Amino acid sequence: MTSPDDNMLATLGRIGAAPPEVIELFDYLEDTPMWMKDEAGHYEWANVALLLNFGVKTRAELIGRTDYDFCGEVLANQYRIDDERVLRGERILSRVELVGRFNHTARWCVTSKVPLRDAAGRIVGTAGVTRPLPQPDATTPAPSTASAAGSPLSVAIRYISQHYADRVTNDDLARVCGLSVRAFERQFQAAYNVSPHDYIRQLRVRMSCSALVFSRKSLAEVATEFGFADQSHFTKEFRRFMAETPRAYRSRYQPR
Repeated sequence: MTSPDDNMLATLGRIGAAPPEVIELFDYLEDTPMWMKDEAGHYEWANVALLLNFGVKTRAELIGRTDYDFCGEVLANQYRIDDERVLRGERILSRVELVGRFNHTARWCVTSKVPLRDAAGRIVGTAGVTRPLPQPDATTPAPSTASAAGSPLSVAIRYISQHYADRVTNDDLARVCGLSVRAFERQFQAAYNVSPHDYIRQLRVRMSCSALVFSRKSLAEVATEFGFADQSHFTKEFRRFMAETPRAYRSRYQPR
């Protein structure tokens, strides 16, 4: 049976990417997303760090999708402009830019992009790598929909991104936004199609994925670090949102 990753390596062969032995090493880079796209901007390969950045479960979820599916129109437009420059043969090296994340925030990162060529030297896509700047608070609400600058909800998203492992109530979030609890809950539900409580629960699960992949901490330690009552609670919530246990997820992605 052919796996989604096997299919993706076949696609990379079509557009002239690196051999599988090299691609495997990219998964060992923590918090350093790497990717390859075709000429139209569709993702053809990504390392585990990019999956975690976008909050997707498998590489197969990225195949055929673009930045517009993950980053919002403002950031995606900028990325596409850069990609078009790279497709003309330019290289973008060490550019400081905002990179969108799954939790509706963006981080200031240093990004480099180069053309991807086939065996004949023809440009068939782009390849890139990015890493977050080493700042105490390098996140900001992403410039899209409800988290755009000036929206009261942008304050809530920032607050949640900094305190998701703590006990956060709707009263807390409404207060930092300067809204009544009822108005806050209504606006949040309309913007994110989920209640604030469920948003935080999902965020804890998504944030725990990095620790599962890139650390050797026990499941109980990860559960405590990311705000779960205990390992059993962690496993239950993880399975609810990821459709597999933390142990299974770790086994699938953690370098051996």
